[in-house]
Amino acid sequence: MDRDEVDRALKRLGAEHEAVETSLLALQDHAGRRLLEGAELTGVTADRWAAADQAVTRLWAYFDAYTAALSHARELRARRRWPNRDDLAELTELLRGHSVTVSAGPPATGAPEALTGPARLTEQFTLPELVERMNALYASSLDVVVAADAVWSALPARIDLLAAELHRTRGLAASVGVRPGEHPAGDDLERITRELTGLRAQVISDPLAFWRARTGSSAPGGGRPDTERYDREARALEDVRREIDAVLTVRQDAEARLGRLRDVLSRADRTLAEARTARGEVLAKIAATEVPAVSGPPTALHEQLAAAADYRRHGRWHRLSPLLEALERQAEDELLRARESLTAVTAPLAVRAELRGRLDAYKAKVARHGAAEDPLLIERYDAARRMLWSAPCDLRVAEDAVLRYQHAAAELLSGRVPQQHPPEGGRRTDDGQ
Repeated sequence: MDRDEVDRALKRLGAEHEAVETSLLALQDHAGRRLLEGAELTGVTADRWAAADQAVTRLWAYFDAYTAALSHARELRARRRWPNRDDLAELTELLRGHSVTVSAGPPATGAPEALTGPARLTEQFTLPELVERMNALYASSLDVVVAADAVWSALPARIDLLAAELHRTRGLAASVGVRPGEHPAGDDLERITRELTGLRAQVISDPLAFWRARTGSSAPGGGRPDTERYDREARALEDVRREIDAVLTVRQDAEARLGRLRDVLSRADRTLAEARTARGEVLAKIAATEVPAVSGPPTALHEQLAAAADYRRHGRWHRLSPLLEALERQAEDELLRARESLTAVTAPLAVRAELRGRLDAYKAKVARHGAAEDPLLIERYDAARRMLWSAPCDLRVAEDAVLRYQHAAAELLSGRVPQQHPPEGGRRTDDGQ
């Protein structure tokens, strides 16, 4: 190397020395490193930090050797402004040759024993090789420190916030009677509490177990904290909170809902009572008709309603909530069933009323056409009327009598009133055709 090459090499190596020193000091003062040194580590983190700690110690040994070699080269260069051939040869050996001898030190934790015999006691490097070795050790050590610090910065604080929310939720749950062993949400709260406690302890002692390195990334700290377990418990707590909100809603409007239930069941009872009365009337007034039976009042629903009122009085909201929902569905079904029963029971009376109306309508029509005094029509009208207004009434016979009267009236009117086409525009004529 000539003098200019030596000066350029010294300048470059001096810059690298300064950069390495700055990085080492930053690593030494890194908050994550201080936490790792003071923590009681377990699992993956304990193994990786033991190796990284050895690597940091090795780093400083390499840096000291690098500093000594660089200082020696600088002193040799400073002897003469114009170095002679021997000086340049010695500087070339220092700057380019394997001039740095470093103690090999103990093997890294978990490293396999040398296959070719005992480990070497010393290693020799060129200054560029030593810089490359320091960069590799620095990157691996920094990766452990940054990853652990990232997990500690992300998860414990979030777990603490979720634990505070869990504490508030447990207090609210107790106020509405949601307790372990009595309500599923109470059991869920107990499980979430145990999981968060264990999760926090594990995150503190083994943060690297919750680190997911980014695939394909070689940069130190390339990755993200694994929050899957935390997220799962956060979702579970949100589900419990919604359940408790539903119970609170029940507490707020329980009296109104109970009142509506009493009203629906009362209407169902009245409808069934009306159906039973109507059935007796049908059996007395309509002959040869099958009348469906009418069930009694919904005793089971009334008992459940009384239980719901008791739950409300004693503040057992977690039991009242599902009971009210079930009662509301069953009460509406019961009211619908009572109405259907009344309709089925009174169907014969409706048929009789329709036949009476039809008979009177045809009589009025015959009277409008001046045929009310026809003997046949009078005879058939009286026969149909006696059947429809007598008790018990045989609907089949009465319907036949009404049909005979209709047919007789239609035949009489068709012979008495000529068929006429309606005038243009579809309006009826004066005689009603």
